[in-house]
Amino acid sequence: MISTRQLAYQYPGGAELRFEDMAVPQGGVVLLRGASGSGKSSWLALAAGLLAPTAGDITVAGQSMATLGKVAGDAWRARTIGFLPQKLHLSEALTVHANLAMAQWAAGQAQDDGRIREALTALGVAELAARKPGQLSGGQAQRVALARAVLLQPKVILADEPTASLDDEAASQAVQLLQATATRYGATLVIATHDSRVAANLDGQIGYQPLFFVRNQL
Repeated sequence: MISTRQLAYQYPGGAELRFEDMAVPQGGVVLLRGASGSGKSSWLALAAGLLAPTAGDITVAGQSMATLGKVAGDAWRARTIGFLPQKLHLSEALTVHANLAMAQWAAGQAQDDGRIREALTALGVAELAARKPGQLSGGQAQRVALARAVLLQPKVILADEPTASLDDEAASQAVQLLQATATRYGATLVIATHDSRVAANLDGQIGYQPLFFVRNQL
């Protein structure tokens, strides 16, 4: 699960970001919705242990981010968090298969070709394993990036603006894919977006939590 208590973060010389308290059960879905600069990406970074709170606490899968050190944080993040960034950051020099193998290497794990095939198959892109990112469509690249994010079967999936620049049909498919993938792995899903279409696609879905509005409080 994910829970926050009086959570706040302040960038050096910047305004303090304060966030409402929340509690999301394991396997739940939460939407972080707000304008650019309202703190959505900062909240994701706090949840991933990339930033340490300046006040309050955020607990993810039983781990308090306020007490997580850097070395322990890297190992914890590799085991626990699957991250789908807005910019997918697939290595153009590597094949799809090698991109996922690199994720295993970065997590300190031996290459497991069976698990790579399983992840790509689950996302419907197993036939693309030998291609390089430049040979993929936008939708295919997003599926590959999501396969990479869930390769280690994380407890939490964080998605940053997953529908940016997508038309209505593709945006709907992207949200459905995220939720189906989170359900498959029993992961908590957090989507940060300013796109109102995401809420429309999540509304009424099983496990969907009320909107959590992120606000920048000076």
